[in-house]
Amino acid sequence: MGVFFLFLLKIDYNSPFYGLFRQPERLTMNENNTLTIALSKGRIFDETLPLLAAAGIEVLENPETSRKLILPTNHDNMRVIIVRASDVPTYVRYGAADFGIAGKDVLIESGGGGLYQPLDLKIAQCKMMVAVKQGFDYQKVSSAGSRLRIATKYPNIAREHFAQKGVHIDIIKLYGSMELAPLVGLSDAIVDLVSTGGTLRANNLEAVEHICDISSRLIVNKAALKLKHAQIQPIIDVFAKTVAQQNQA
Repeated sequence: MGVFFLFLLKIDYNSPFYGLFRQPERLTMNENNTLTIALSKGRIFDETLPLLAAAGIEVLENPETSRKLILPTNHDNMRVIIVRASDVPTYVRYGAADFGIAGKDVLIESGGGGLYQPLDLKIAQCKMMVAVKQGFDYQKVSSAGSRLRIATKYPNIAREHFAQKGVHIDIIKLYGSMELAPLVGLSDAIVDLVSTGGTLRANNLEAVEHICDISSRLIVNKAALKLKHAQIQPIIDVFAKTVAQQNQA
C-alpha cells in the first residue's frame, strides 16, 4: 500500500526566490495602450513637430540637448523614441514602435515590407541625384554598356537607376562625406540626396541627373493599426488634414 506524504510550503513573499515561482503579471492598461513613435534627429524631427502639435501631441524634451533616447510627451500613454533614420522602419516593422516617420530613400533601401504607409507627409523634401566633379563629361561616359564607379550609401537605388540605363556600375559603399569621393579619384560619380545643392557647389561638384524626388512618409506597424486602431487612426486623420491644408496654402 502506497504511502502519501503531504508537504506544506510556507511562502516567504520577501524572499528573492519568490519571483521565480509567481505567475507573470499582466501588463497594465496604460502599458497595453502606450503609443510609441519612432523619429530621427534633425530635419525630420523638426518638421514633424507641427504635425504632432496639430494632433495635440507635444514632445517635452529636445533630442538635440537631451541624452535620453526615450522622450516623454504631454500624454502619459505616448512616447517618442529617437533612432537612426535608417533604423526607423526596423523599429516599426518589428513592433518596437507603433508608427514613425521615414524618408522615401530609407524605405526604398530597406524594402518597406511589412509596413503600412498611409501618407506622404511632404516634409524633409529633397532629390536623389547623380553628381560629378565639375568638368567631368558624364553624358559621354554614362551611355549604355559603359561602366562607372559610384560612391553612395544608397546601393539599391543606384543599382536600379543605372540598370534602367544599361550602365554597369561598381558600388563603393560610403556612410558620409560623399562629395569627397570624386575629388580624390575614389569614384566617377556619387548618388546622394541633394536639397539646395550648396554642399555640391562648395566642393566643385554638380548634379547631372535626377533619379527621384524624396520626402518623408508616415509608416505604421500593421498589427498596431489593428490592435490600437482607436488611438492611431485619429492621428493619421489629423496628419492627413494638416498636410492637405499645407498643400493648399
